[in-house]
Amino acid sequence: MYSDVLVLNRSFYAVQITSWQRALTLVYSDHASVVDQEYRTYSFDDWRQFSSEIKSNPAGFVYTPNFRIAIPDVIALKLYDRLPTTEVKFSRRNIYEHYEYRCCYCGKKFASSELNLEHVIPRSRGGKTGWSNIVTACIPCNLKKADRLPHEAGMLLLIKPCKPKWRGSLSLMLNSSVKIRSSWQRFIDSVYWNEELEKE
Repeated sequence: MYSDVLVLNRSFYAVQITSWQRALTLVYSDHASVVDQEYRTYSFDDWRQFSSEIKSNPAGFVYTPNFRIAIPDVIALKLYDRLPTTEVKFSRRNIYEHYEYRCCYCGKKFASSELNLEHVIPRSRGGKTGWSNIVTACIPCNLKKADRLPHEAGMLLLIKPCKPKWRGSLSLMLNSSVKIRSSWQRFIDSVYWNEELEKE
């Protein structure tokens, strides 16, 4: 049984990942509707009725003395239409994802086990640990640079350190340790196609 449910706002943009208990509570209290893969919405009573016709559900069922109800994969809030205003977490996984598992010095892609987090300005010289000073580097480049500035080591920083921008649902996924399920993918993909492009 899955324990997580994707939460959409009123415009069907992903805004949160919540527990199945919280999701069913929101649907029961009429603050949210269940959303299926065809974008149809269901009230609690409609979903309970529909659940009686489902033979199997990957997320599982909740059983009561009188009925069983399928745990939804996706729900949509009825009144909330904003997008989350937050930042991408500064975590090892997000740093690797941001730099696409590339060494920022040689530009080659590596497995995560072959990459290190590298302070462009060494900590011994006052370099901070944050988006503006951390990049990914392969082990050979990391060892070559050592405790020096790039130019002192005769190295060129091909990919400059920068802070990733919040990308709606895509950033929501980066901020979560939950694996994206196939039933969520179309809701996340819609952000990609509908997102306003940056102007030059």
